[in-house]
Amino acid sequence: MPPPSRSLLWLGLVLGAVCASRGPAAPGNATDPLNVLLIIVDDLRPSLGCYGNKLIRSPNIDQLASRSLLFQNAFAQQAVCAPSRVSFLTGRRPDTTRLYDFNSYWRVHAGNFSTIPQYFKENGYVTMSVGKVFHPGISSNHSDDSPYSWSVPPYHPSSEKYENTKEFQKLYPLENVSLAPDPQVPTGLPLVAYNPWMDLRQREDIQALNLSVPYGPIPADFQRKIRQSYFACVSYLDTQVGRLLSALDDLQLASSTIVAFTSDHGWALGEHGEWAKYSNFDVTTRVPLMFYVPGRTAPLPVEGEKFFPYLDPFDSVSEVPEPGRQTGDLVELLSLFPTLAGLAGLRVPPRCPIPSFHMELCREGRNLLKLFEDHGEEEEPHVRSNPRELVAYSQYPRPADSPQWNSDKPSLEDIKVMGYSIRTVDYRYTVWVGFNPQEFLANFSDIHAGELYFVASDPLQDHNVYNDSQGGTLPQSFMP
Repeated sequence: MPPPSRSLLWLGLVLGAVCASRGPAAPGNATDPLNVLLIIVDDLRPSLGCYGNKLIRSPNIDQLASRSLLFQNAFAQQAVCAPSRVSFLTGRRPDTTRLYDFNSYWRVHAGNFSTIPQYFKENGYVTMSVGKVFHPGISSNHSDDSPYSWSVPPYHPSSEKYENTKEFQKLYPLENVSLAPDPQVPTGLPLVAYNPWMDLRQREDIQALNLSVPYGPIPADFQRKIRQSYFACVSYLDTQVGRLLSALDDLQLASSTIVAFTSDHGWALGEHGEWAKYSNFDVTTRVPLMFYVPGRTAPLPVEGEKFFPYLDPFDSVSEVPEPGRQTGDLVELLSLFPTLAGLAGLRVPPRCPIPSFHMELCREGRNLLKLFEDHGEEEEPHVRSNPRELVAYSQYPRPADSPQWNSDKPSLEDIKVMGYSIRTVDYRYTVWVGFNPQEFLANFSDIHAGELYFVASDPLQDHNVYNDSQGGTLPQSFMP
């Protein structure tokens, strides 16, 4: 694969891109080794046209989805940047990486675990990083995990000049921006579960509102401005994805490159009276996830065909194309590692034993390769998993049983409670239990609070029926 062009290199403005190449391939030959382009967006919930959002202008991501297998129910393992990224890039849960904050490097603190780019590099690939892939700082050894993960030093382009850009807000007039459908703090929400969005409160414009802490609501007109700005960011992001994918066409690589697109976690925009991330709700743990695989999720491009032509979100709105294929199976971001390895024809790492701190290469996530098999509709029910057997796990730490200044991002030594959450097709069930940060141990006999939401009757997770269900049957284990 030729070195990336400039249009590939300035993507670090709002997202990170991992590029793994294995030498030149003849276009159209499905047996050739495939390159891999992994696009990781920061803080992106599935507010996209391809996920059914009628307001958002995301034509380039929607175009990618039309050629991909799209996952409707993908979940992060912790709704904060560094723990989530280290988790899915190593294929291990936060309880294995022992990273719940930003302040340790897993190779020193937990185990010398291999990463996705490292595994590809060790199997003959050239691996390159642009923008935010690993979270910067201590959690990636101030080096983006170099030299383990990368063939060349990671590239971080400057983005300050775009900080206050407003062209994209014009796509979303405030009169068209609605509030969250459930902007109130649920009456049955345990104190420990509430995210007081302290980082947002540190902004000067938020401080000027003189809100009461921790539950004082943001005025409705200001809520609309926040939501408008988030939607504008999504459309700006979409233009960058469009330029990146168009460059694949220009380099004649669309027929020989797997493209995976996802986010490190979701983002609350006023739902449950919360903002940002830092919780176990669907709105902060659910992420977009799609894979384009040449010849599998879409026919191979004809030579000379523009497979991913750039689409301008400012152009007149056209109908959102249907995703090429989609699945409602519950999946975890942990599945990125084994799935990308399998799609590229590499040996899928083995399942991790318990414990697995001594093993450099293993996986705690499910391999999703079978979902890419193109079975006819008549065969589909016989080859798919029973949806009620599928589970996604998430967790979030707290320093106390009630909201305080560091509830959003407690340092390891301050963690006193851990919220372990199970998401199934039928419900989300969370227990908040005592946690010993010195021993990294949760005490499931020390239950501080619980949450139970049924998907069919309460899809927004506003009515906690945990206390009403103590006499009923509840899950007994949170071990995956």
